Amino acid sequence: MSRGDGPLSTVRPEAALPPHQALTTVRRLILFLLLFALVLIGASGLSGLLGRVFPSGSTLAERDDGGLARWLAFALVGGTLAAILWWAVWRRLRERGERDSLAWAFYIAGVYAVALVTFVASLLGLLSSVIRGNSQWQAATAMGLVWGLVWAWHRRAWLHPAKGPGRLAGVPTVFGWVFGLLVGTGGALAALGNLFDAVLQGFTGAQSVGEPWWVPVVQPLVWAAGGATVWWWHWVPGGGLHLRTGLADVAVAVAGILAGCILALAGTAATLFVLLRLAFDRPDTAAQLLDPLGPALAAAAVGSVLWRYHAALAGHRSGALRQASRLLPAGASLVAAASGVGVVVNAALGLAETTLAGTGTRTLLLGGLSALAVGGPVWWQVWGPLHQRDVAPQRGQRIYLAVVFGISAVVALIALLAIGYQVFEHLLNDTGRGSLLGRVRAPFGWLVATGLVAAYHFSVWRREQAAEAESVPPPGEPVPLGRIGHVVLVTGSDPGPLCRAISGASGAAVTVWERTDAGAAAEGAKEPEPNELARAMQGLTCERVLVIVDWDGRFEIIPLTPPHATGFP
Repeated sequence: MSRGDGPLSTVRPEAALPPHQALTTVRRLILFLLLFALVLIGASGLSGLLGRVFPSGSTLAERDDGGLARWLAFALVGGTLAAILWWAVWRRLRERGERDSLAWAFYIAGVYAVALVTFVASLLGLLSSVIRGNSQWQAATAMGLVWGLVWAWHRRAWLHPAKGPGRLAGVPTVFGWVFGLLVGTGGALAALGNLFDAVLQGFTGAQSVGEPWWVPVVQPLVWAAGGATVWWWHWVPGGGLHLRTGLADVAVAVAGILAGCILALAGTAATLFVLLRLAFDRPDTAAQLLDPLGPALAAAAVGSVLWRYHAALAGHRSGALRQASRLLPAGASLVAAASGVGVVVNAALGLAETTLAGTGTRTLLLGGLSALAVGGPVWWQVWGPLHQRDVAPQRGQRIYLAVVFGISAVVALIALLAIGYQVFEHLLNDTGRGSLLGRVRAPFGWLVATGLVAAYHFSVWRREQAAEAESVPPPGEPVPLGRIGHVVLVTGSDPGPLCRAISGASGAAVTVWERTDAGAAAEGAKEPEPNELARAMQGLTCERVLVIVDWDGRFEIIPLTPPHATGFP
């Protein structure tokens, strides 16, 4: 039957899902899942046996025969099967299809992640226990040795030029530097916090009981140094700094920018709260009030460094990451400011409920003021350049507004339900559980805060919708004299100033396309002068315009005709 003989000639289920491809995918999935499980079982058994060898040197079965039997089974049976299966898999990886399979890529990434985490945690835990003087080093040494070998072996397989995974090759790199960043950040927070606590104890005259003051500082410092080493190894020699993938951008945005911003905001707000309590609310001793100041100062310092470094890095990455570097801090600071507003309203209602301000209400008020004083200015500084009237709304900003509306709606709904429950319970069962105002003031504060947030961002959204509708003429209508209907801007630099210049000169909506050669020319790139671009577009009348910005700062303005049919299929 020919290709056009009938409808049956076009219905070929075997072409849509070839049986041999489905079987191959299932075979790879089962094979690599089995290999993953056997590698973990064999490594666990070998580390358990080594942990028994280290203390005695000769005798394995001093006690706990059941545990010894388990480790022997894991090591001899699981390890042997893992070695045989690895040999069979490694031989098949000479085929291109095997190397490019997702199962092989996921296997390498999964074992690499498990081995790296276990190896680093065991090694750093061993060094930390040595500083404390703990003699129980056998288990950590055995685990570090075995899992270090597993990690090194799979790293070699991952980087193999002929048999390494052809897909998702950057996943181990991203995981490695993110893991190192988290470990290093946690260690730095603990070390700085304990150091600040020791200094503050010296000022207040408090005496530390137990181990010397430097032990709680040096122990987390080991974790900070180890995490920094893992991060640097994957970030600089491993190529994470120059990795341009969606996963790498998400990791920079979340683990670097958002996490750093949250740490900085929380630490700064907690520091301000302690200072306000020292000035206006001192029911406890100075040593008790200063107790949270050390960790707060550490969080503010480490978070600020983390945030600023990755925000500066985002300026040389994709346009989506540059916009995320502004929107994520805007969202985090907005949450802090809104929380401060809700707590302030809660405390104000508490003050209005009683004639004498209690200590708890005053402390609550100072906490709300601290969050508002830190989150409000940061939010306005970050959000201010993003909501200018002459900036065309971009996709990330629309998503941000939608997320704000969604979260505000959920919080407002929960607050309304809480208020309704308290009101009805008060009416139905008034048994002296406090006044109605005291029972609804907490959810009412959240309702007020989310209402203000939703109202402001709704006005921004309506303004942007109106500006976008005015800048694009209706279909079929001619473009007014001296105006442009739509501009496509192709650039590798920050599009914000250029978008404002184009919209101010022509009133056109702007679509930004990022150049894909940003990494090759980022060092010698020059940004064009926005005023010069605006002068060049004044008086131009065209429905569509293409603006190409070169790396030396020059630009080219190309008027375009509407798309038309070419007559070719």
